[in-house]
Amino acid sequence: MKKNVQKTIAVLGAAVLATGMVGCGSSNTNTSAADTSADSSAAESNAAADTTENSADAKDLSGSITLAGSTSMEKFANALAETFMEKYPNVTVQAEFTGSSAGIESVLAGQCDVGDSSRALKDDEKAKGAVENIVAIDGIAVVVDPSNAVDGLSKDELTGIYDGSITNWKDVGGSDMPIVVVGREAGSGTRGAFEELLGLEDACKYANELDSTGAVMAKVASTPGSIGYVSLDVVDDTVKAVKLDDVEPTEENIKAGSYFLSRPFVMATKGEISEQNELVQALFDYVYSAEGDDLIKSVGLITTK
Repeated sequence: MKKNVQKTIAVLGAAVLATGMVGCGSSNTNTSAADTSADSSAAESNAAADTTENSADAKDLSGSITLAGSTSMEKFANALAETFMEKYPNVTVQAEFTGSSAGIESVLAGQCDVGDSSRALKDDEKAKGAVENIVAIDGIAVVVDPSNAVDGLSKDELTGIYDGSITNWKDVGGSDMPIVVVGREAGSGTRGAFEELLGLEDACKYANELDSTGAVMAKVASTPGSIGYVSLDVVDDTVKAVKLDDVEPTEENIKAGSYFLSRPFVMATKGEISEQNELVQALFDYVYSAEGDDLIKSVGLITTK
């Protein structure tokens, strides 16, 4: 009888011990799960808070911004407007392309918030209160029709072609063919920068003066013997970009300073950026951010950094 009682006590003891062990294991598991759940909830709450804060910031910014000016900056300005409005859904950005000089006149007259200029500002424009905010660098490519045998020109040869002293391609190593000189209209930032860089202000002899970058591209592409100048970022296989002083028009060469036809892209304001309304300040904050750098590169321009 005593042995049976001892056996029973031993069995009960083992059962109690086993139960205690299971209980301990269960308690640890539940605690771990609770900790994990708490950590997860905290992370989700923080993420939700960040999202809410960002959304609130986006919703707080509302209104409209107007840009006017350079047709050479059309691709950049349209991309900027699109991406900025995606970031701030309650903001509208409108861009008009009236030429650099007209854009600067508009911002000075208070008719737009930003004047886009594909050239540096003139002293008289600055004297009137226009502030030069350089946002990107653009190379000016000299283009000919694809069938032209000439691959490069010296600065003197290019100057001679545009001042009218060189009129046939045979004089610069090409075929016996008249040179058709194509350029932009008066007031164009591209024309202003091109003529200034060559020292030919108001001295060029044009066969055609066209009112947009696209028109110059189309004219040169379809006219044998023609030559024109356009923003580097719009060059495609419908035309041929020539070397200048044996240097190709590339971003690397422009940054290195070895390609002489380059100019700034300017978003001019009347007064300093800090004096503008919060919408315009936010637009410049975006342009000068890492996102803005990516945008500038995506449209074929060169960042200022």
